[in-house]
Amino acid sequence: MLTVEKIGGTSMTAFADVLQNIILHQREGAALYNRIFVVSAYANVTNWLLENKKTGAPGVYHRITEHQEFRAALQDVAARLKELNTHYAPLGLDLAVADAFIQQRIAQAQTYLESLVNILASGYVNGANILQAAREILASIGEAHSAFNSVNILQNRGVNATLIDLSGFDDARALTIDERIRQAFAGIDFATTICVATGYTKGTEGIMREFDRGYSEVTFSKIAVAVKPQEAIIHKEYHLCSADPMLVGVDHCHPVGFTNYDVADQLADVGMEAIHPKASKPLEINAIDLRIKNTFEPGHPGTLITRDYVAPRKHVEVITGTDKVVMIDIYDPLMVGTVGFDLQLMQSFYDLGVSYIFKATSANSISMLIWEKDLKPQLIEALEAKYEKVTIEKASLVCLIGSNIDQPGLLAKAAGSLAEVGISIRSAGFALRKVNIQFILAREDYKTAIIALNKALG
Repeated sequence: MLTVEKIGGTSMTAFADVLQNIILHQREGAALYNRIFVVSAYANVTNWLLENKKTGAPGVYHRITEHQEFRAALQDVAARLKELNTHYAPLGLDLAVADAFIQQRIAQAQTYLESLVNILASGYVNGANILQAAREILASIGEAHSAFNSVNILQNRGVNATLIDLSGFDDARALTIDERIRQAFAGIDFATTICVATGYTKGTEGIMREFDRGYSEVTFSKIAVAVKPQEAIIHKEYHLCSADPMLVGVDHCHPVGFTNYDVADQLADVGMEAIHPKASKPLEINAIDLRIKNTFEPGHPGTLITRDYVAPRKHVEVITGTDKVVMIDIYDPLMVGTVGFDLQLMQSFYDLGVSYIFKATSANSISMLIWEKDLKPQLIEALEAKYEKVTIEKASLVCLIGSNIDQPGLLAKAAGSLAEVGISIRSAGFALRKVNIQFILAREDYKTAIIALNKALG
């Protein structure tokens, strides 16, 4: 059967394991083919080119935004990429060919970026659009590097492999992302080759403008929709587990096994992404099943996510959450009985591009949970200017998620398990469909709460 498979950056860095556990695992001859691999850049490469995703430490892109000289920083990245190449020579990578490819791509990118910087310096054009273009160019380098290397290694091992470079460096045509993908795969006989596609796709709409660092999963999803595989697969460094094994211990959790896209969305909403929500929607709409597999446990079937799955027995599938959130409570005595009072409140959030994870209301107050990174001074100022009292507290969010959790006594059992370890619930809630029960707790109670809930309900 035809599959489209996504390999993340950490897995790509361990490419010997990718070869052994994914690409060549128990396959030979014709069984190697009918597979499309969408690859991320090696670990940290996109951080060097843009900025560190977790810490925000600046990369080459930062130098361009600050109108600083960027060429030396870009060439430093080129040297790092060539150093990475040496790690894959034992697997069959032709170093001379691989180094020449990345040096040529970096030189080409530098030419484009120099032109953009000159235009930006003129002051005659929209700077935001120029910077967005620079960000797209830089981002594309990492995936082109890893995809080229993968194809080179496979070909040198006698496997027929085809590079699908969607970065469009030598293509000036004004194609949308979908058009570029459809044209790139047109006419390929999947039964006779392994396709390795870049996780970055060039398009007139700009894949990073809307998805930013989630772009490789969007490419993966769009390729799947274009070729209609029997299954889409994401290979990660870990299983999609019933709880975080780093918190509860590997012996106290297990792979989820089966779930649906609604549950996947709930997980993404609290930062536990099986797949980017905007990448999952096309798969769900087109009824393409998604499997999450562990790169380092190739014999395990992983977790299958489908559109209509409902667990045959009522139980919590995943206990998860985050301690990187803050609760904002807005109190105003004029709120009670006022129609649409929260409309102005939502406008303040909308104007600053802030989304909330949780919302609870009473007669005179509205409590909202947001990511701590989104707590902007401008938002606090806007709220304090409009409402009588604004309270902000560091918090944590713990969730009970599943496709069939509507069972009598679940809420009481969960609250009781938290009370037994001395945890007070600051707020709680769930929607009518009952796929996600949420508890807002003090930040310091997060880990204890996950362990207690997993012990009681896992």
